Amino acid sequence: MPEFTAIDEASIQAMVHRFYERVRADAELGPVFDAAITEAGWPAHLNRMCAFWSSVMLATGRYSGNPVTVHRAVAGIAPDLFPRWLDLFHATAASLFPPPLAAAFGDKASRIAASLQLAVFHRPGERPPAASLGRVMTAPV
Repeated sequence: MPEFTAIDEASIQAMVHRFYERVRADAELGPVFDAAITEAGWPAHLNRMCAFWSSVMLATGRYSGNPVTVHRAVAGIAPDLFPRWLDLFHATAASLFPPPLAAAFGDKASRIAASLQLAVFHRPGERPPAASLGRVMTAPV
């Protein structure tokens, strides 16, 4: 039984916090996030991610920032981490929401991940990383 039956600020906060608990515990993603965000920096990061997802899912306009610039500066970030990030995101959404709402989160996350991956890793004149993008865009819901 899902914990939430609507997407609102409270459910977004739960989604973000639960998702990043999983990310931090993940063998692949945890070390990258640990290197990028200090323990003292996590509350601010979680608040920023709540604002981001509020803007994405509820069109609140709470988020302002440049995710491409931030992600380009992250040591250890690699295209092959995006599918793992999406797998955890989809699993977290599915654990909190009924299927239509989990799918709404997952669809947005898949599009954002594909766009971010292109912006961070693609260089003009090179072919985009099609194999990894295909996986990102078709991650299970």
